[in-house]
Amino acid sequence: MKILHLIVAAVLLLAGRAQAAECIVPSKPGGAMDLTCKLAQKSLATLPGAQPMRLVYRPGGIGAVAWHSLVSQRRAEPNTLVAFSGGSLLNLAQGKFGKATADDVRWVAALGADYGMIAVRTDSPYKSLADLVAALKRDPSKVLIGVSGTIGSQDWLKVALLVRQAGMDPKVLRFVALEGGGESFTAMQADHVQAVSGDVSEASLAIANGKIRVLAVMSEQRLPGSLAGVPTAREQGYDLVWPVIRGLWMGPQVADADYRQWVATFDTLLATPEFAKLRTAAGLYPFSLTGQALNDYVHKAVDDYGKRASQLGLVR
Repeated sequence: MKILHLIVAAVLLLAGRAQAAECIVPSKPGGAMDLTCKLAQKSLATLPGAQPMRLVYRPGGIGAVAWHSLVSQRRAEPNTLVAFSGGSLLNLAQGKFGKATADDVRWVAALGADYGMIAVRTDSPYKSLADLVAALKRDPSKVLIGVSGTIGSQDWLKVALLVRQAGMDPKVLRFVALEGGGESFTAMQADHVQAVSGDVSEASLAIANGKIRVLAVMSEQRLPGSLAGVPTAREQGYDLVWPVIRGLWMGPQVADADYRQWVATFDTLLATPEFAKLRTAAGLYPFSLTGQALNDYVHKAVDDYGKRASQLGLVR
């Protein structure tokens, strides 16, 4: 009965909106940012009478284009949300969004958790992390690694931390900077890169076609679902765990009433069994925060990422 009351309240909140909601994907289609907006879109559609959410793609600068577009030109739009991830917070920590800080936007909701992973093609000679690291040690110029972003991105950091544990300097590796997970997997299928550092949600989408092999997941324990047979990095001798938050933010001057309505709406959605099913189908794992609790989490995460990046000499 409590959930029913929450749903009714959320429907009343959304019914009064004159314009359909918009979710901005700060990358090209096919990656985890796209997945985040689609999860929001599908979950909102489960509320009776809710208007459809429109997806808009604003790739560029690994989120920088979308960030600056909203913060500088569309600061008060009440129905526009933007997808973010732990990678967005890492970029903030390193100053990759210029002088932007976590206080420049309004954090709405965390929809779930993701984890890092390393993947290759199914016809690759690398069957484990040990195989991949051995190949990198023999001749790093022969193994191109596709990452979303440039030096200092979370996909770069995952590999950098991995090879440092193997006694290698990440500066000798060859990375190919791509715009989102979808582009990374496309590049690997074309053999432009021989491995991809990304996230399990992206891998869950790509693994269905049977053309990729995930070498390791960067979670505390093995994950359920399609990746249940994939060992963790820790199982393979590398103490590397990389969780990734996925969620939504809004412009800094959105009216308090509109912001609170969106927070209340996602409070409702995150509590429903329908959302739990959609989250699982999206390859994400339970992690729900909204409003002030999410704001506090984001600020701590940016601080933690800054310390981690500083250890590798990446903070400007």
